Amino acid sequence: VQLQASGGGLVQAGGSLRLSCAASGRTLSSYAMGWFRQAPGKERESVAAISWSGLSTVYADSVKGRFTISRDNDRNTVYLQMNSLKPEDTAGYYCAASRATLVVAGLRESRYDYWGQGTLVTVSS
Repeated sequence: VQLQASGGGLVQAGGSLRLSCAASGRTLSSYAMGWFRQAPGKERESVAAISWSGLSTVYADSVKGRFTISRDNDRNTVYLQMNSLKPEDTAGYYCAASRATLVVAGLRESRYDYWGQGTLVTVSS
């Protein structure tokens, strides 16, 4: 499965962005999906993940209450709505697909099998 993230850009602190992750090659409906991010000079970290059905989600503490992950299996797309953005949210954002269930994969990067190219989010203060 090929994944392509989009929707990044430059936004002021307090603003919002919605990222999209479109899939091709195979349907996403059987995969748990996750968003991860990597800031310059830092290790990649988990952001959020969602079950194949969309009924279960999990978030990193740093984004709880501000970010929302969702999916539209008919459109083969996963979204990350980011509100109340902070400068520390600045990073390249990557979507990934896991053949495991959300219970197994969770926010564990090693459990994700397919990765897309990132989209850059820059939050100015």
